[in-house]
Amino acid sequence: MKRSIQPPTALTLLNEALTPLQLSLFLMQAPALAMAPRGNGERVLVWPGFGAGNSSTTVLRGYLRYLGYQAEGWQLGSNNGDVLNQLERLKTDLLATPLSEPVTLVGWSLGGYLAREVARDCPELVKRVVTLGSPVVGGPKYTAVARAFAQRGESVDEIERLVDARYETPLTVPVTAIYSKADGVVAWQACIDERSPDVEHVEVFSSHIGLGFSPQALRILADRLASTGYPVGTQA
Repeated sequence: MKRSIQPPTALTLLNEALTPLQLSLFLMQAPALAMAPRGNGERVLVWPGFGAGNSSTTVLRGYLRYLGYQAEGWQLGSNNGDVLNQLERLKTDLLATPLSEPVTLVGWSLGGYLAREVARDCPELVKRVVTLGSPVVGGPKYTAVARAFAQRGESVDEIERLVDARYETPLTVPVTAIYSKADGVVAWQACIDERSPDVEHVEVFSSHIGLGFSPQALRILADRLASTGYPVGTQA
């Protein structure tokens, strides 16, 4: 499928210099974030992006725990981008864990793509999905790490074909897709799912790396997990 989306350029990548700003805003707005709707011990799994591990989601998980959720990381170490194997392992782990109710999956970048696909295959186990800057179109093709996949001998065109083929199985779990047009790692257009019926797109202003502690993103996340009101942001 031919698309007009372009991967981020070297100039776009400079937007990641906004990351310290997001951290400063997080610290400044911490009192307001503390007033967000609270959870009641619900289980939330938080999955990292490509090349990252649980340490990258420390702030996310800490905030969710503060709000009263049982926020957990994953057991796969660094996210190496081996999507097919990771997907099977994540589904196996979820199926092997006794659940009193469906879980919420929160994924950053590639972690968000994996969360969507687990929800696609196991909708009875997942309550909702929230993604942060996740490339749901084209896989890595429209991201700054496309070259890394090519250097590993993987065809980004073939990955794009496989990603498209997954849509033949409908995604029925509600998804909130948080994205930023200032994202210097993932082309924001690749975060837009125009093929699934229950996906809400919400725009924030943040670098890609800053999405994990963006006050806007955290407010939307807290709102969606509590299912109250309408998120702060702009619909795509």
